[in-house]
Amino acid sequence: MHIKKGYAWLIVVFLLVFVASTVFPQTLTQIKQRGKLLVGTEPTFPPFEFVDGKNQVVGFDIDIANELAKRLGVKVEIVSLPFDSLIPALQQGKIDIIIAGMTITEDRAKVVDFSKPYFEANQAIVVRKDGKFEPKKLEELVGKKVAVQLGTTGDLVVTDIDGINVVRFQKFTDAFLELQNGRVDAVVLDEAPAKSYVKKFPKFLISAIVDTGETYGIAVKKGNKELLNFVNQTLDIMKSSGVYNKLLQKWFE
Repeated sequence: MHIKKGYAWLIVVFLLVFVASTVFPQTLTQIKQRGKLLVGTEPTFPPFEFVDGKNQVVGFDIDIANELAKRLGVKVEIVSLPFDSLIPALQQGKIDIIIAGMTITEDRAKVVDFSKPYFEANQAIVVRKDGKFEPKKLEELVGKKVAVQLGTTGDLVVTDIDGINVVRFQKFTDAFLELQNGRVDAVVLDEAPAKSYVKKFPKFLISAIVDTGETYGIAVKKGNKELLNFVNQTLDIMKSSGVYNKLLQKWFE
């Protein structure tokens, strides 16, 4: 097919613009011009992110996102996605940051850039409060059906142990429903949301806390040093000003 010279140049320019928009990360100036910070999260992870009685996404992470947006002079737009879809969305430029109780791991750090750690976490084993099964370590889950949220650290740690029948769900709420109905023997998830669920639903109990020494980080697109530096500076300011400690008291005490 023959293309006129002028049209050929237009096509080349279009392709260059398209590639630039998809490959290069959003700058702070572009975010300010847009007027909003696109924050990817998966809001079934209290007290970090969850939907409240007013159908609003709230939580510890959301308050941190609001602090970031406030310093930029923009609003927050929450983009709710399944946890395992967050990193692809970031890579595709559909969101600016991920703040979703995401553990910093070597594999994830190969495809996104993480902020400095902002929270320390471990894993919890949650069972029904009937006294029939109260494992004290992960190895006691061998031969059992264990529910996890797809792509989370809980998923990773139980998958590493041979003999555990892992049942994966997009949402933690579905995992707990399976536990409640007796279709799985335990749920493995991060300690803070586990405590939140058990407090809300006393039919469950935490049988063990597994010291995994995890840290959470805020993820930005690989190579976006400007946004990463801004996130790290904001975390430093929040901690030095006392704002961070106030948020800890608000959501964890």
